[in-house]
Amino acid sequence: MGWLQVIVLSIVQGLTEFLPVSSSGHLRIVSELFWEEDAGASFTAVVQLGTELAVLVFFAKDIWLILTAWFAGLFDKNRRDNLNYRMGWMVIAGTIPVGVLGFLFQDAIRDALRNLWITASVLILFSFVFIWAERAGSKKRGSEELTMTDALVMGFAQCLSLIPGVSRSGGTVSAGLFLNLDREVATRFSFLLAIPAVLASGLFSLPDAFNPDAGQAASGLQLLIGTGVAFVIGYVSIAWLLKFVGNHSFAWFAAWRIPVGLLVMLLLSLGVMSA
Repeated sequence: MGWLQVIVLSIVQGLTEFLPVSSSGHLRIVSELFWEEDAGASFTAVVQLGTELAVLVFFAKDIWLILTAWFAGLFDKNRRDNLNYRMGWMVIAGTIPVGVLGFLFQDAIRDALRNLWITASVLILFSFVFIWAERAGSKKRGSEELTMTDALVMGFAQCLSLIPGVSRSGGTVSAGLFLNLDREVATRFSFLLAIPAVLASGLFSLPDAFNPDAGQAASGLQLLIGTGVAFVIGYVSIAWLLKFVGNHSFAWFAAWRIPVGLLVMLLLSLGVMSA
């Protein structure tokens, strides 16, 4: 893998990881369009560590409060009646579905599901889910009203992100909106919910990124620089998205997803890109 490809894909990862446009889908498209070869699911998973580090830094205070409240509640039942303690269990419970399915279907995730016809189709079809969720949800439920049921529903929705083109944030936030959660509350919980899954996926895929069964190999230095680039751009993307969702609908992102999906289908039909 060349340095230009590493830098470009890392920038794409940072820009798209938190926006509901699918970072894995865009990495797949950009790799094929400009380099005529899939960078691979392992490279994608490792570079995602940079954007998840951005989440850890951006939400450091929230994460600390959740961890300290959770550990305190484990040993003192009188300290369990607070949101941060419950949030710890909700993140754990919401992570289980994607962890189980990601492990069971890892071969399909790294191969069959990366077909660009699937990516393009999902980019288009799931855009209408965003629009539906925005119209269906009342957006009146705040963070204090989050429940274990919400966490599990959003956790199962996170499983859809295993398909390039869906978007982790798009799937989980849409589920939150269907549950009538406030858009910003759903977005923040979506970020927290992604931390264990993405960190585990990135660390699990680290050895394969150097010598992948499918995709291209990257050196340790390339992975390190790529992760750093994704971290910086990802941090800025988080701050921008949280401001954006305060006053704007997630449905706006359909205006990007649908044309990109149609363009990819056209290029595939013309033979310019290979699925």
